[in-house]
Amino acid sequence: MTLDAFGNDPQDRRPGPRGRSDWAYERLHEAIRDGALEPGQRVMETEVSTWLRISRTPVREAMHRLLAEGLLEPASTGGLQVSLYDLRALSEFYATRERLEGAAAALAAEHADPTERRILSAMLEAMRALPADPRAHARENQAFHEQIYRAAHNRFLLKSLRALLNFVPLLGRTTYHAPDRITEADREHSETVEAILARDPPRAEEAARAHIRHAYNSRVRVVTEDMRTAAARRSMQKPVLAPLGTASQRD
Repeated sequence: MTLDAFGNDPQDRRPGPRGRSDWAYERLHEAIRDGALEPGQRVMETEVSTWLRISRTPVREAMHRLLAEGLLEPASTGGLQVSLYDLRALSEFYATRERLEGAAAALAAEHADPTERRILSAMLEAMRALPADPRAHARENQAFHEQIYRAAHNRFLLKSLRALLNFVPLLGRTTYHAPDRITEADREHSETVEAILARDPPRAEEAARAHIRHAYNSRVRVVTEDMRTAAARRSMQKPVLAPLGTASQRD
C-alpha cells in the first residue's frame, strides 16, 4: 500500500502550525497501524510532507518521535523505514502480551460492571456474525480486547497494553489468515468472557493467556507462509543480465 492509497483528510482538518507535529505523528501512526505503511517500507520526509501538505519540520519531529517509540528504525540505505521484526522479536512480544492480557482478564473478572459485562457478550455475538474476512475479524478483535482492558479498571495496565499493541501492525498479516483461526479465536474469546462473567479471576487469566499462546502459534504459521511465498517469488524472478562491456564480462 502507499500513503496516496491511504488518502488525505477530505475535510482538510490540518491544525495550526503549533499542532502540526502532533497531527503528523497521529497520521503516520494511523498509516502504520492500518497497513498503508508496511514493515520494512522506507518513509521519506519529503513524501510525507507532500502527503500531509505541511512543511518538513513537523514531519521530521513526528518521525523522530516514532523512531524513539520503535515504530520506525534506521534503513540500511539511509533514512528511516517502518520497523521490521524477526521471529525472536515475535516471541518476546507475545510472551509480554500473554502476561499483560492475563492480568487484564483477571482484573476484569473482579471489577467489570454490569454494563461492561453485557458489552463483552454483545461483542462476541457481533464477531460471530462477521463474514469470513480476516481483516474484519482483526478489527473487531482489537475492539474486543480493548473492552477487556477498560473493564480491568487499571489505568497503568491499560496504558501498557495500548503501547504494546502499537506494534501489532509491524508483525505482518493478521493471525486470522491462519487456517481455522477465526473459529479457534471465537472459542477462546468465549472461554475468557465466561470466566469474566462468572467473576473467576484465575480462570479468566488462564483463558486469556492460553488465547495469546495460540495467537502466537498462528502468527508463526502466517509469518512462515509469507516467508515461503516471498522466497518462491524471488526464485521466479529472472536474473538481470549485465550490459555488454561491463567489468564482469571483461574478467
